[in-house]
Amino acid sequence: MISPTRRTVLAGAAASLVFGGSDRVFAQSAPHTFKLGTFEITVISDGGMSLPLSFILPKTDPQEAKGLLAKRGLGGDAYAAHVNVTVVKTGDALIVIDSGGTTDFMPTLGQFSDRLERAGVKVADVTHVILTHAHPDHFWGLIDPLDDDSRFTAARHILTTAERDHWLKPGVEDGVPESMKGITIGTTRRMKAVASRIDVVTADSEILSGVTLVSTAGHTPGHASVLLKSGGQSLLVGGDALSHPVISFERPEWVWGADYDAQVAVSTRKRLLDFLATDRIAILGYHLPWPGIGRVERDGAAYRFVQG
Repeated sequence: MISPTRRTVLAGAAASLVFGGSDRVFAQSAPHTFKLGTFEITVISDGGMSLPLSFILPKTDPQEAKGLLAKRGLGGDAYAAHVNVTVVKTGDALIVIDSGGTTDFMPTLGQFSDRLERAGVKVADVTHVILTHAHPDHFWGLIDPLDDDSRFTAARHILTTAERDHWLKPGVEDGVPESMKGITIGTTRRMKAVASRIDVVTADSEILSGVTLVSTAGHTPGHASVLLKSGGQSLLVGGDALSHPVISFERPEWVWGADYDAQVAVSTRKRLLDFLATDRIAILGYHLPWPGIGRVERDGAAYRFVQG
């Protein structure tokens, strides 16, 4: 059993090693709301993270990466990744897709729950929580720190079986780099705390009319995106399948440091980009520039992200 103090130190140390402990402010105070057919979708910022290029692109020549980013007007040694949480009102359901992070993981996270209330959404009215995967910035914000239970006690909690089983596998922390052990232990502890609430499903499952999980494994073993369809319009809430507005689209073959299975993740990105571009489906990315909405266009042999 790990004491709260030791848990905090482990998670905080890992986050500092991996994410650099940036004090950059991601101050998106006003939610962004729009319509998708009859669905009302609201994006609420949980804050953001500064991700070093050395972490997100461990196999890529730094100068090649910086050169590509400079051509697109992006410089520096880090990526300012926003954290965009999606809330969907379908008429019959109120859905939260992912739940943000916590300040004990990153001090610039943990703002979603307060901003959700300020947006006029009562946690008791949330009917579904869909988790794309269980990384700290997507999953840890689910837990109410006062009672170590879900904030959304009236909601159905949905996660793929593969994702749940991965984090509950005995000794899972032994198979990750030292810098990730604290994060892994923290996720496993939280998964156990809400395990009785989780309704596991297979990928490519229809959750509700117009709300379907799409398998986008690779970033984690059970990563899934959420395809929303209403009134002839479609939007993919993509989690971390496509996380950078340049790299993920123009260089999907580059290995991404946070991916659990790099080759599967590369295959997923290529398949997803083709699907989004061919079917002209909009994407809402968890870490894409606020509010994370755009579309995918072909650009020669690669693709580009067009925001808006």
